[in-house]
Amino acid sequence: MKYTDFGKTGLRVSKLGFGGAELALCYGTANEDKAVELVIKAIKSGINYIDTAPFYGFGKAEIVVGKALKHIPRHVYYLATKVGRYGPDLETLFDFSAERTLKSVQESFDRLGVDYIDILQVHDIEFAKSTDIIINETLPLLQKLKDMKKIKYIGITGYSLNVLKEVLEKSRVEIDVVLSYCRCTLFDDTLKEFLPVFKARNVAIINAAVLGMGLLTNNGPPAWHPAGSEVKEICKQAAKYCQEQNVNISKLAAYYSFSQPDINIHLIGMECDELLEANLLSLHKELTEHEKNVMEHIINIYFKNISVKHWENKEVTQYWKKIENLRNSEETS
Repeated sequence: MKYTDFGKTGLRVSKLGFGGAELALCYGTANEDKAVELVIKAIKSGINYIDTAPFYGFGKAEIVVGKALKHIPRHVYYLATKVGRYGPDLETLFDFSAERTLKSVQESFDRLGVDYIDILQVHDIEFAKSTDIIINETLPLLQKLKDMKKIKYIGITGYSLNVLKEVLEKSRVEIDVVLSYCRCTLFDDTLKEFLPVFKARNVAIINAAVLGMGLLTNNGPPAWHPAGSEVKEICKQAAKYCQEQNVNISKLAAYYSFSQPDINIHLIGMECDELLEANLLSLHKELTEHEKNVMEHIINIYFKNISVKHWENKEVTQYWKKIENLRNSEETS
């Protein structure tokens, strides 16, 4: 396994991190035992960073992770979870208040079965009505938990790099970790523009969703994917070209992200042995000359021509519009 220093934390973390979102799909099914074994197998492979959240399956992913952790010595892994994003009801989907944050942490401890959490992150901070609540309420509560030794390090996550930068610069609480997703991929590498800002503060940097939440796969993204039609179509064309060349675009996507400098962890969701093995292979094995040529071709012919690579503010705008409509409906009923 390849390891790297995790910002200013002093931790030494695996370059490949285990994303636990998909484990929610295994909760209460015949696959749950396999999911538990998968987490154990990932740790045995050298992965020492596990990421989950209350939002994933509305607590189900944390329960599955917790069952796996019973079989793993506490000192061989680092555990990250989140606060702020919950669900499933629209009105309770996001809550960054100190009261809800404290309750969420207590729930996570119960589900995970641990007595401390290594990294506690504020989940998708751009969905807060104002960053003021993150800065003045959520993060100070996390600092209190850190002072009490309940958590070791504090992080923030989100799609909007501008909001991550804003909170990082304005926070009076020291932030140790920044997580962004779909921002260091074959189709969008804007994370690179913000790396100097993050590195200047010596925060650990996590790059998640290296496959673009399904965009860089042969099956394509789910119907709910927020990307624009241009991005979806170009990714589809690139995947088709790779198939014609007998190359897996997902392998190229993972390899591309792993090869980018100055990023501490690349976080990938995994729910089966095949995906674990494929990701380990992408991390450890060089591409063939043919695969390198195909990757260079799709970057130059397809991805460099995308006019709008991201979907910044799209989901946030839709969310607050739904909240407004819901409240208007309640007032008139």
